Order: sequence, then C-alpha cells, then structure tokens
Amino acid sequence: MVLKKDKAKVLDEVWTQQRVKDFLEIKPVEDVERDFHVLLKAYQSMRLENFEDFVGFFIADNRDINAPGPAGETVLSILLEHRNSSEYRAILEANGAR
Repeated sequence: MVLKKDKAKVLDEVWTQQRVKDFLEIKPVEDVERDFHVLLKAYQSMRLENFEDFVGFFIADNRDINAPGPAGETVLSILLEHRNSSEYRAILEANGAR
C-alpha cells in the first residue's frame, strides 16, 4: 500500500506584511514562553527578508528577544547550532539578542 502526501510542497510562497505581523499572534504550546515560541516559529517558517521584517515588528511590540525556551535556551543559542543561520543570527544580534 502506498500512502499519498496530504500536502503539496509550497514554493515561492507570498509573505505580505500582514502575514508577517500575524506571527506575533501565534499561540504557544503549553509551558512554552510566548515570545520564545513565536520567534522560533518565525525563524523556522520565514525567508531571511521576512524574518528581518518580523523581528522589527517583534521589537516594536516590546517583545523579549531573549525569552527562554523550555530548557532555558534562547532562539539565538539554538541558531548557533545551525551552520547556515549566520544571517538570521546577525538580525537577532543587531536587535539585542545575546
């Protein structure tokens, strides 16, 4: 028996400014700090230019760029483990991540 994929891969997805802003409203999973959750989801979901816009909206909304995750890690510390994340890390660091 062969199973079919239930979702097609989406390429060249359109990210409007409103869609980027809407990430600020994503609800975290239980016991995960809200700001950590939305920032990590934005990194996992967005292209670089959209992520940069998102971080601007995130900071303008007085959100915590250094919010800890469940194990005490920050989004920046997670990105330090990803070898192709240097441009994303630079955006976070330019906005106060440590």
